[in-house]
Amino acid sequence: MSLPVFIHPDLSRVEMGQQVTLEGAEARHAVTVKRLEPGERLKLIDGTGSIVEATVTATTGKDGLSAVADSVAQAREPQPRVVVVQAIPKSERAELAVDLATQSGADEIIAWQAERCVAKWADPKKAAKALAKWQASAVAAAKQSRRARIPQVRGPLSTAQLAQEISGSCAYVLHEEATASIRDVPLQGTVYILVGPEGGIGADELAKLPAQPIKLGPEVLRTASAAMVALAAIGMRTPRW
Repeated sequence: MSLPVFIHPDLSRVEMGQQVTLEGAEARHAVTVKRLEPGERLKLIDGTGSIVEATVTATTGKDGLSAVADSVAQAREPQPRVVVVQAIPKSERAELAVDLATQSGADEIIAWQAERCVAKWADPKKAAKALAKWQASAVAAAKQSRRARIPQVRGPLSTAQLAQEISGSCAYVLHEEATASIRDVPLQGTVYILVGPEGGIGADELAKLPAQPIKLGPEVLRTASAAMVALAAIGMRTPRW
């Protein structure tokens, strides 16, 4: 059984045999939810690739834990790097989309304010609050899936801003009417996978994007699960898996 994972703010200087302290919400989770006790082992990550497997030596109240590092490692960076550009779904599907993309290995997630999005993030305060929820979903999914790297979430980008960002890159937009398959297109450098909104991407908007339309298969996937399937296909075709 894999070790439970907790996030530490900085593991860059930790060495084998060194004492490591976990505090705050992560320590409370370890002590009160997982009920870890001295002698039990856990895994610490900092979200940037550092991994420390450690043995608990002491707990302090409900929000303090000390452990000694048994091993220290650095997770390799996946190649190619995959950025998921997610058109903003309705609220009940948004966090699911982020969760599934994170579990499947997305290296970064960009919120896209596509023209047909039902959800609108025009208000900066609303956008900041929504992004915070997306990032929290990414953190939770990374811990659950035992990832050492937590994808950063940013945006929202308009279609014009997105077009500028992906220009000259290996960018693909998932589209049910595409003739090219993800099985055959080049996958190198940084790969952008664009997932449209529930209502699909209109022809005018599609023409504004320097991205090749591709399909994943014969089925039309929901906006929340499309990135997950695309990442699985990319994993099978590249050294990411």
